[in-house]
Parts: sequence; C-alpha cells; structure tokens
Amino acid sequence: MNATQAQQEISRLTEQINHHNYLYYVESNPEISDYEFDLLLRQLQDLEAAFPQFASPNSPTKRVGGDITKKFKSVMHRFPMLSLSNTYSEEEIVDWENRIKKLIEGPIEFVCELKYDGVAIGIRYENGQLTRAVTRGDGEKGEDVTANVRTIRSIPLSLKGDFPADFEIRGEIFMPHAQFKKLNEEREDIGEALFANPRNTASGTLKMQDSKVVAERGLDSYLYGIYGTDIQAKGHFESVQQAGTWGFKIPLDKNKFILKTDSIEGIMEFIHYWDKKREDLPFDIDGIVLKVNDYQQQKTLGFTAKSPRWAIAYKFKANRVETKLNEVTYQVGRTGAITPVANLTPVQLGGTTVKRASLHNADQIEKLDLHVGDFVYVEKGGEIIPKIVGVNVDKRDDSSERVTFLENCPECQTALIRREGEAHHYCPNEKTCPPQVKGRIEHFISRKAMNMDGLGTETVDLLVEKGLIHNIADLYNLTFEQILNLDRMAEKSADNLIKGVELSKEVPFERVLFGIGIRFVGETVAKKLAKHFKNIDNIKNALYDQLIEADEIGEKIAISIQQFFLEEENIKLIENLKSKGLRFEIEEKVSLSSVLEGKTVVISGTFETFSRDELKELIERNGGKNGSSISSKTDYLVAGANMGPAKLKQANSLGINMLSENEFIKLINSL
Repeated sequence: MNATQAQQEISRLTEQINHHNYLYYVESNPEISDYEFDLLLRQLQDLEAAFPQFASPNSPTKRVGGDITKKFKSVMHRFPMLSLSNTYSEEEIVDWENRIKKLIEGPIEFVCELKYDGVAIGIRYENGQLTRAVTRGDGEKGEDVTANVRTIRSIPLSLKGDFPADFEIRGEIFMPHAQFKKLNEEREDIGEALFANPRNTASGTLKMQDSKVVAERGLDSYLYGIYGTDIQAKGHFESVQQAGTWGFKIPLDKNKFILKTDSIEGIMEFIHYWDKKREDLPFDIDGIVLKVNDYQQQKTLGFTAKSPRWAIAYKFKANRVETKLNEVTYQVGRTGAITPVANLTPVQLGGTTVKRASLHNADQIEKLDLHVGDFVYVEKGGEIIPKIVGVNVDKRDDSSERVTFLENCPECQTALIRREGEAHHYCPNEKTCPPQVKGRIEHFISRKAMNMDGLGTETVDLLVEKGLIHNIADLYNLTFEQILNLDRMAEKSADNLIKGVELSKEVPFERVLFGIGIRFVGETVAKKLAKHFKNIDNIKNALYDQLIEADEIGEKIAISIQQFFLEEENIKLIENLKSKGLRFEIEEKVSLSSVLEGKTVVISGTFETFSRDELKELIERNGGKNGSSISSKTDYLVAGANMGPAKLKQANSLGINMLSENEFIKLINSL
C-alpha cells in the first residue's frame, strides 16, 4: 500500500469507526459486534503505526489513551464559566420566575434540565474537530484535560452535519453507577480502600496523569450548552436539539431529561417528578437547573457579579440526620490500610438504621475537628456507607476529648506509616499482623481466586490462632488429623477441606496470580498479566518498560509488581507454592471451534451438565466472549434453572436469543 492509498484508507476507517462509536455510545443502537469493531480499530492502529504522518490527534485510536500529562496547563476561558445561584426553596423559584416576568415583556419560555452531579467541562471544536477541553476551575480559567477527555466514548472527536466553524459546548462529565460499582469491586478485590462516591471519583479520574487509566474508568457525559459567535438557534432548547444532530450526547426530552415550558406549574411538575425518580437514574443528579430559553431575553437579563440572572439551580435536600458519635474505631485491611469508622447512636436514615459512618482517613477526621460525644450530621447520598458531613458544635461538651488518629496498629501495635501521595495510613507488619495474615489467606481461598471448598473465615481464624498456618503456602501442609482436632470439625468437614486444598492445585495461573495478593493486581489485571507474560518467572523478571507494555498495566501497577518481587520473603513464598504443585504458567487451551466468534454470551441460573465455570470456558474455547451482564451487546443468554426474573425480563425486552443448556451444547457441536 502506497502513501496515498494509506491516507485514503485511514480516512475511511476513521469515518466508519466514528459512526459505529456514535451508534453505540450515544444512540445505544449498535450495528456491529464488539469483535467487528475491534477489528476495524486494529486495522486503523496498524495503518497509523505504518504511516504516522496521517495519524490525526482526534483519531479513534486515541480513545484507549496512553498520553501522560505531568502537569495540566491553566487556560483562560473564552466565555467565563460562571456558577449558578442555588436554592433549596420552591418559594425562591417562584420569586425568581416573578422577577424574570417583571424584567421581560411578552411570553417567556423556560428550560428545565437535570443538574448532573459530575465535573463541568467546556470543549472547543474548530472545523468539526475537538481541539481543547477545559475544566471550570475558578470560572475565569481552568485546566486543560484534552488528552483525558478524548478517551470518553460519548464525546465525539469529529462532528457531522451543519455545525459552526468555531464554538464551545459545555456540559458535565460523570461516572455512571455501574462503572462506579465495578471500580469499587475491583478495588475491594485488591484490598484497596473504596471510593466514596461517583462525583469525587469522576473528578479525580479526569485529573489523572495517565490517559490510559482514564479510558479504563468508563466516564460518561451529557453536553448541553452552546457558546460562540455564530450560533444559529434562537434559544437554548433549540441549540441543544441541534447539537444532537452534530453527534453529541444530549439530554433528550423523550427521556424527560429536559423540558421546555411556559409556566411555573410546568417547572414545579418537573422538579417534583425528578425529586421522586432520581434514585432510578443510572447516574447521580443533585437538583434541577432552570433557564430562560430565548437567547435575546438572556442577554436582556444579563449577569450579576457571580452568576447569570436568567438561570438558577434548585438543589434537592440531602438525606441528613443528626446523631451522637460514641467512639471511633479502626479496621485493618488485608493490605494493611487503616480505615477509621464512626460508631453512632442508631438512627433512621433513608429507610435504614444507621449505626456506623465512614470517616475515610486522618485528614477527614482533622477537617471535621471531631470530638468523642459530638452530635454529628450524617448524610446518605451516593456514598457506599453513610458519611459524616458536619458537627453540631453548639451541642459539644466542653470536656469532650478530640479524636486523634492512632499512631500504632490497633491489632499488632506496629508503628503506622503513610506513603507519599496517599491518604491512608498503613501497618507495615505484613507477616504477623493478624488481620493482614488472615485477610491474605481469606483472599487466596476466595471464590474468584483458589475457590477452596470447606474453608471459610471462621476456619481460617481458627487455623491461624492455633498456629497451624502463617501464610497461604501453609495451607498445603495441613493434614487430616490436624483439621479433625479443631473445635466443631467433623470427619466429613475435615475431608472436604483437605480435598478442597488439593483440588485448588488445578486452578489456572491467572487465578493463582490474583490469589497471591500483589497490590493493585485485581482479577482483570491478573488475567492480562498471565496472558501477556505466560508464566510467573517472566513477570518476576520483567523490566518496568516491559510491564507497562502489557494491556491495562500502568505505572502504579508496574511499580507494585516490581516491589513485590524485590521482597525475598515473596520469592520464597512463590517457590514454596510451586513445590506444592500450583500452576504458575498459563495453559494454552486448544480452540474447539469458531461458532461463537464475535459473539458475547451471558450465562444465568444453575445447570445440570456443566458448572458455570465450565460453561464460561466452553464459550471462550468456541471463540466467544463472556459477558458479565445483559445489555444490547449480548448475543446469547444461556438460561439455566432459577434464573432471576429481572434478567429474563431484560433479555426479552432487548430481544436477546435465549438458549437452554441443551440448545447451547447443540450450538457448539454444530460444526
């Protein structure tokens, strides 16, 4: 292929990929499978590598990230990003509408929108190409986060249709609930502290230096404010609709995310509707934004020093209660992370009884200036557990003692450390601190790792307390007689435990790698490492540059892996596990067929012929991809007994092909 042909093919592939990206992430109506999409993307990547002179800064290949930004540049906004005045009062909304009517002659239309709880962004497009993305900052200037915004799939890199030559579109970047849950599950797998809420996580993600990590986080956006000198629409609502034709993901009136109305009754109806329905959304909102629609009327109304007169934000009241802080206790995680927990006088909040609340870390305690016995304000919004947001100082007893973060581990009394750039304190005593020892063993035997039948938390506690095991390798030295001598352990239970330990030697390498508990190496990362490096020795001996070449392996993970293998104790542990017969190299599985090539398959329920893990393996060995949940991308649902009614309903509504276990067996044997 010559240069001219390559340039034409790059242009064709770019247009095709952008089209399919829009159908999937904006319209939720894909025309091709993930496999076919990945093939197109790979073709473009290969061509751009061979002909880099034709690679555009807005190429779809930029979606996967890879750019490293050491410092975000400060940029002046062309149009100031003023904040809106807020109110929690419906009476103040009525007053605002009355003020508008006194200042404007003739009919007035208002636009009601959701107030997305995310990060405000302004994105500039020149000649239909994304050129810069800037955060709100102080309203006058913000930070240039263009490389990270390019990875967000719902934000177009190139536009279509009749768009202005130079304009800015503004909106909100947020983290959907499903992505937030997935991210926290991954952090829980590797023993990391959970993120507090989607809003803070989205904000932190957008400021990450490695755009590849940003791409993995699955941020989303709604864009809805057009700014420029050549805007053709007469009003805000019309310009939002117009932006949808250019390829933007906009709030749709059919979803009731946006409404144009000419009455206060219409405004209040919108507010009341979403105050009740906001919990059903797949993302967080914290209120409603109201705007005068007509641009000329907006110009007439003008601005105060801080905000536009033609817009106001109505904020929903947070679920908040007041209760007493009885004491602060500290939990030690399997990685040694120390988490402070507020123990409260039980109180009803959002339909549940709250006895504990998150304090996150020492900085949070200091910021709140907590004293034992304080009456504290507790909120429950997008948090994993309720959170203390303030203190009623007026009720504080003068003799109460200030809460100070402890200096030594509450379990083993080792002096705590705080690593540079991290918010948490850690106990460095990995080898003998009881919660860390037990936590690592419990992680190792868990279902997603070694899946040892007959072993549970109580049994692990007993084995550690009796001195029978000190680390994960000791599990393979246990004898039937030792187990039988434990309290409440019958012959059958002892036999099941020994068999479970023995069967774990058949667990594949990627699960063993996950089970040994390298910091930041969760289930997904372990699979990527196993696939890339093939065996544990290749991982141990890999240089930093070789580690970050692997899919989804960034700086933090690479450094953690290297630090793990610098510890002589860890090397001895691996060699010990090898000697016990565990698998430390990937077993290349022979492909059975390509009957499921390019197909995503979800399994649900219980089965007679195969276990769920065996079904998943069969799907992969026949060319398919295992899906974790039902979506429009699912090609088949293998439905077993006791499948949940919600999944069945969702599959039917999406028109997904459902197969029984026998039908699935016939399908994979059809070639």
